[in-house]
Amino acid sequence: MTDTPERKPDVTRSAPVGSVDLRAFDDDGTPYAIQACLDCYPWYAEVALAEGEILVREWHAVECPTFLRLIAD
Repeated sequence: MTDTPERKPDVTRSAPVGSVDLRAFDDDGTPYAIQACLDCYPWYAEVALAEGEILVREWHAVECPTFLRLIAD
């Protein structure tokens, strides 16, 4: 029996991307800091307005460990 090496997630510039919407402000109105994702290369963020709420939309490689944690919450 041979061990197969664990496949690494595709987090390169050409990786497929997905987005997650996060609150821009806490309950007291303090804005959250936006920090770049160090787990994937194609990460970027944009501000979105959804149903009257200001959100931060983060885009990540779909296999990015940070993205997978965010969408699991």
